[in-house]
Amino acid sequence: MADDLDQDKAPTALVTGAASGIGKSIALCLKDKGWSVFVCDADQQAVTSFQQEHPDIRAFLCDVANPQEAGATAAAVLDAVDGKLDLLINNAGIAGMTGAIEDLDVEDFKKTLDVNVNGSFYFLKAVVPSMKKNGVGVVLNIASTAALFGYPNRTPYAAAKWALIGMTKTLAMELGPFGIRVNAVCPGSVEGDRIDGVIARDAKRRDVPAETVRKIYEGQVSMRQFVRTDDIAQMCAFLASDGARMVSGQVIAVDGHTESLSVPI
Repeated sequence: MADDLDQDKAPTALVTGAASGIGKSIALCLKDKGWSVFVCDADQQAVTSFQQEHPDIRAFLCDVANPQEAGATAAAVLDAVDGKLDLLINNAGIAGMTGAIEDLDVEDFKKTLDVNVNGSFYFLKAVVPSMKKNGVGVVLNIASTAALFGYPNRTPYAAAKWALIGMTKTLAMELGPFGIRVNAVCPGSVEGDRIDGVIARDAKRRDVPAETVRKIYEGQVSMRQFVRTDDIAQMCAFLASDGARMVSGQVIAVDGHTESLSVPI
């Protein structure tokens, strides 16, 4: 699974939540490096658009929080690759609510964990047996710098991402003897619609302009800028390569060095 692939058959990858954003960048980066890539996403319009733009990457409509849909999607991918999936990237996730703990909606809290944590579990449960049988595999869980700090007023999201770190550490131990590596990648704030929405909601809660909140978020990062989706994609490609063959059980931030997530206005 090296960067420059000259095998008779390209290694295979499944990226969840990949019709847009970080997942899309990861999928396209892997494809450019010679991987055979499959993606899934819960957004029908995004899936249709992705498939039209990239007909060489098979895209599935799938709500990862639905165990039946997740299982069926994983089964379809495994069937397409004759049971030899080399890489699973659990990227699908939602931002969840912004607000004080007492103001959070119970169903929204459940949904955030359902998508961000349970969805990863469903895909792992489905593909790990084949990786064990093949004696090789890589799993990357896309967590967040919210899993390295507390994240005031983002309890559902932070709780979910911390759970992914626990899953990563545990599965690295559990699966290492079978030749399977498991790591977590923790993006900082990533340029795009999601962080714009988070900033807008936080600005509304604080009753300040969105630009004020954006400057605070940027000021929490040593490099004073947000991450780009390709920064995450390149790290994932490295961790999936033979160059990282002894990297497992690690939590790797790609964030420009987040100093804090709790600076008040």
